[in-house]
Amino acid sequence: MEKFVKLVSTCVKNGITDLHVRTGQPVAVRRNGHLHFQREIVFEAAEMEDLLRRLTSERQRRQLAERWSVDFSAALQDAQMRLNAFYTADGLGLAVRFLPSVVPDFESLNLHPSLRDLCSLHHGLILICGPTGNGKSTTIAAMIREVNQTRSAHVITLEDPIEYRFSSEKALMDQRELGAHFLSFEQGLQDVLREDADVIMVGELRDPETMRLTINAAEAGHLVIATLHAGTPEEALLRLCNAFGEGSQDFARAQIASCLAAVVVQHMEVLPRVGFRAPVLSILRSNNSVKNIIRENRFNQLESIMQAGRGEGMFTFERYREDFLDQKPNLTPPTVAFRPSAKTPPPRLAEAPLLLTPPQPAPAFQAPTPFQAPSAAAPTPPLAPAGSGGPGAPRLDEVQQIGPYRIDDETPLEELVAQMRGKTS
Repeated sequence: MEKFVKLVSTCVKNGITDLHVRTGQPVAVRRNGHLHFQREIVFEAAEMEDLLRRLTSERQRRQLAERWSVDFSAALQDAQMRLNAFYTADGLGLAVRFLPSVVPDFESLNLHPSLRDLCSLHHGLILICGPTGNGKSTTIAAMIREVNQTRSAHVITLEDPIEYRFSSEKALMDQRELGAHFLSFEQGLQDVLREDADVIMVGELRDPETMRLTINAAEAGHLVIATLHAGTPEEALLRLCNAFGEGSQDFARAQIASCLAAVVVQHMEVLPRVGFRAPVLSILRSNNSVKNIIRENRFNQLESIMQAGRGEGMFTFERYREDFLDQKPNLTPPTVAFRPSAKTPPPRLAEAPLLLTPPQPAPAFQAPTPFQAPSAAAPTPPLAPAGSGGPGAPRLDEVQQIGPYRIDDETPLEELVAQMRGKTS
């Protein structure tokens, strides 16, 4: 474990964004989008097993044994990490994504201040889109930080896994992790509608049912912030529409048009003038023109709407570079946003208890009987010997002789009545 801690500390100090550890193979790191091997650093099988045992909980180890992979987060003294453990032909592997140890603000991430306006909305759907590994989670974390510091609201996050830990400031924060606090995003979204939420964050829209429930939550009057894998606003909205059946497309477009607040697409680029990566955004804000385009299925016109919507806070990728990044005199390097924190790492997440035995069915309800104190003068009668019975009680042989009666379609009714009379006489 000490070897891994030193490696993580070195990565954080040198602006490494990703770390790849394989059993018996040289460690690889990613910096500014490029992979580099550290051939002198190798983890053997015993070291990998000990490392996973120390980093994961019992539930996560069980998931790794059952699924052969597991997503989780961890915090060391100077690093916050999102990890994926998995099996390969070489044995255990570990992919580590480094996150800022302190939740960053928009300025330190070189994000446009218009994103702050989105955080003041009280209802609607905000989609944060882009390829994997381009900072979507960190952008959402900055938005949740803004809500937490400026609004008296109840914020509930549904994540897989929880990456940034928030303490309630002006807002009430509840963070839930898939597998630890809810079983599926469908269940989590159904739960959150009954938990008095003002702001809902959905970690990722992966399947059609989750997309439909997310749209329903936004239409119900919540501010919903969610991530989606899409390269353009047009692609993002088409993916939402495709979550509905072919016969429901008109309804889907009307529902999305009524609740959509914004689509933000983000990818990272190395800027030559500063020598490090910064986010480049495309921002679509909802207005009457956008709503009409969505309802009328004219998604190919969204690009022209963004070009004409400069005064409403809309950007294409090209104009974002020209009007914001190129005009910004000082850009913050990632080493500042990802700098180690002097704060104590947050404690391990509390998890729902594991059911070690299957739940037993509840006993049948019995009406309570009035309490009667036992009488000392009335001794308990002795048990009657077998076969003696009491007055009027049938003997065992009599009980066995009564019934059952054979009833079928071939037996005449008169014969059946005669059998019954003979048995009971």
